[in-house]
Amino acid sequence: MSKPLVAIVGRPNVGKSMLFNRLAGKRLSIVEDTPGVTRDRLYAECEWNGRKFDIVDTGGIEPSTDDEILLFMREQAQIAIDSADVIVFVTEIGTGVTAADHEVAGMLLKAKKPVVLAVNKMDSIGEVDPGIYEFYSLGLGEPIALSAIHGHGTGDLLDRCVEYFPPASEYEEDDDRIKVAVIGKPNVGKSSLINLILGEERVIVSNIAGTTRDAVDSAFENKHGKYTFIDTAGIRRKARVDDRIEKFSVMRAQMAIERSDVCLIMIDAREGVTEQDKKIAGLAHEAGKASIIVVNKWDLVEKDSKTMDKMRLQIQNDLKYMSYAPVLFISALTGQRAECIFELINYVHDQSCMRITTGMLNNVLADAQARVQPPTDRGKRLKIYYMTQTGIKPPNFVVFVNSRELFHFSYQRYLENQIRAVFGLEGTPIRMVIRQKGDTE
Repeated sequence: MSKPLVAIVGRPNVGKSMLFNRLAGKRLSIVEDTPGVTRDRLYAECEWNGRKFDIVDTGGIEPSTDDEILLFMREQAQIAIDSADVIVFVTEIGTGVTAADHEVAGMLLKAKKPVVLAVNKMDSIGEVDPGIYEFYSLGLGEPIALSAIHGHGTGDLLDRCVEYFPPASEYEEDDDRIKVAVIGKPNVGKSSLINLILGEERVIVSNIAGTTRDAVDSAFENKHGKYTFIDTAGIRRKARVDDRIEKFSVMRAQMAIERSDVCLIMIDAREGVTEQDKKIAGLAHEAGKASIIVVNKWDLVEKDSKTMDKMRLQIQNDLKYMSYAPVLFISALTGQRAECIFELINYVHDQSCMRITTGMLNNVLADAQARVQPPTDRGKRLKIYYMTQTGIKPPNFVVFVNSRELFHFSYQRYLENQIRAVFGLEGTPIRMVIRQKGDTE
C-alpha cells in the first residue's frame, strides 16, 4: 500500500495552490488570482508528526459548466478525490458559502471519504471572524480557520488530516516494494506482460486497443524481491482521445507514472519508436522516473545476428533524451527474456537511489574541468566552486557557480556525462540545479 494521499479541492480562486505550496514547502504550483490557472494535478511529499504522505493540488471545481477546460479540471479533481485517503475542501471567508460550494460539498459527501473543511483567507490574528460559522451549513463538520498565505491554521489542518490516516503499520509492509508502472500506447502488450509475470489472467487481455480502462495494482514476490506492478491504460494521441472514459484513462496512466518507482516503457518491435512512444517516454523522463525500454513482440520480427543491435541503436537515436535507459527485447507471448526484467528493475531502481558523497563528486568535477576548461564569454570565465547531491529518485545535484549565464547547457551535459562515466546512474535521469552567489534558495 502506498503512502496516504491528501487531495486539496475546491472551487477556483479560493487559495488551493497557495495552500499546496505552503504544505510542500516550495513553490511547485502557479499562484495567480485568475480562476483556472491550475489545470492539472501536482503532487508533493509531506511529513507531519512522523507520518509521511503525499498531497495533490487540483484545478478548481466548477460543478455546473459547459466550458471544456473547466470540465477537464473537474475530471482531474474527481480522479484525485477517488484516489485520496483524505480530502481537504478549501473555501474562503470573503465570499461566504456559495452555491458552488454546496455543489462541491455534495460531490464530496457522495465520495464517502473523510473531508477536512478549511476556510481560507482568514489572515487576521486574534478573534475569529464570525462568518466562519456559516460554513457549518455545508454539512462537513467543524471548519478550520486558515491563512494559506501566512501559514496560520496549517498545523490544525494537518493534525485533522493525520487523524484520518490508516495505521502506519498498514504502510510499513509495502515500504520495500518497488512500484513498477507498465506504460505504452494501446495494444502493445502491457497486460500480457503482467499476466506472464503473475502467472494468471489477472488483467483482461484483448486485441481491442484500450481494453484496460484503469490502472490496476498487482502485488508480486519472487526470488528477486517484492514488487507492485501497475498496469495502465494505453495512452493515445490527444486528437484521438474523444470520449470521457478515454480521457480518464490517460489521466490515470499519468497518475500511475507519478506514484511509480520504475517505468517499463513498452514498444512494439514491429513498429519501432513512434511519435506517440516518444511522448509517453517523455512523461516518465519529465517525472524523473527510473526507466527501462521494453521492446515487446520480438518473436514476430524477422531477424538476423545484427537486427537487435541495429534496433537498439535506432531506439537510442529516436529517444536521445533517454539514452540512459537500458533496452530489453522480449516476447510477452512466449516469455522470451522476460525473466531478465526483474534484475533490470532492481538495478535501475538502485541506480536512482544512489547517493554520492560531496568529496567524490568534487573529485570528478575537478578532473572534468582539467580535461575540458569551463566556457568563457567576453573574457569572463565560468568558475565552478563545488557540487553536492541534494536528493534521490532521481539523483539531484546542485552546482554552485560564479555566473549562471556562463554555465552553458553543453557544459552541463558534459558534466552529467562525466558523472555517469564514473558512477553509472544507468536507467535514471539526473537533475542538475545551477546556483550562483547571492541566490537565496
